[in-house]
Amino acid sequence: MISYRKPKVIAEIGCNHKGEFDIAIELIDLAHQSGADYAKFQKRTNKELLSKEAYNTPHPVSYNAYGTTYGAHREYLELDIDQHAQLKYHCEKIGIGYATSVWDLSSAREVISLAPDFIKIPSACNTNGDLIDLLLSEYSGPLHISLGMTKKEEEIQLIEKFRDHPDRLVLYSCTSGYPVPFNQVALLEIQRLRNEYGAKVAAVGFSGHHLGIAIDIAAYTLGAQWIERHFTKDRTWKGTDHAASLEPGGLAKLVRNLDATRQSLTYKEQDILDIEAPQRTKLKFNK
Repeated sequence: MISYRKPKVIAEIGCNHKGEFDIAIELIDLAHQSGADYAKFQKRTNKELLSKEAYNTPHPVSYNAYGTTYGAHREYLELDIDQHAQLKYHCEKIGIGYATSVWDLSSAREVISLAPDFIKIPSACNTNGDLIDLLLSEYSGPLHISLGMTKKEEEIQLIEKFRDHPDRLVLYSCTSGYPVPFNQVALLEIQRLRNEYGAKVAAVGFSGHHLGIAIDIAAYTLGAQWIERHFTKDRTWKGTDHAASLEPGGLAKLVRNLDATRQSLTYKEQDILDIEAPQRTKLKFNK
């Protein structure tokens, strides 16, 4: 039986601020105004994360590049930990949660120092045992982990890592693509994760990289308690993630539709509801 509590909605800002702190602040404000519960960012230590070769290789899509090499591009988009502290402060001031994905050990240690409500491990890093071990030992909060581009044996190993900490793991169904066509979103993975790991995790979520907002409602109905969508001010901005992101109007409609769905997912409290009584008197045959 699925318990249809109010879902938590995460506006995944990531690097959609284009490396500009003022835009990051504005996106927090827009996410809050749209009704999101969390504004989430990303933290990388690029020279630790990337090989020297990868760091110095040109961005594979030059149109989206913010530097002459992939490393320079990533450095341009990176906000430092003091800026993240300011972002967290701003979130708290206006009443929205702050969270961050971490991609490496140094970034994890920095973000741990901020004590966010939760820390996210992206799909690309869910096989990094050292990163997971560090977060389990040095951070006491929940860990949210996406399962994009993950083999079944890797998934099982990940669950085993949390054998003694099931209450700290939120597992996300995810297909890693930008954007993902509907026939590859694989929403029924939400149901599978609930069936296989429901007793071994705190919750199951859905991280969507698709277009529009129609299928997020189905994700919630299938049992996703966290809904994460990439978020931007303008989908035409330069960058990899903007095309698969929601703008403020789309996010606001998603939050509205999720709440309407939550209210409707009930059984009738009695045979004839109060709203039906006048219609029964007027219309029902042989009443």
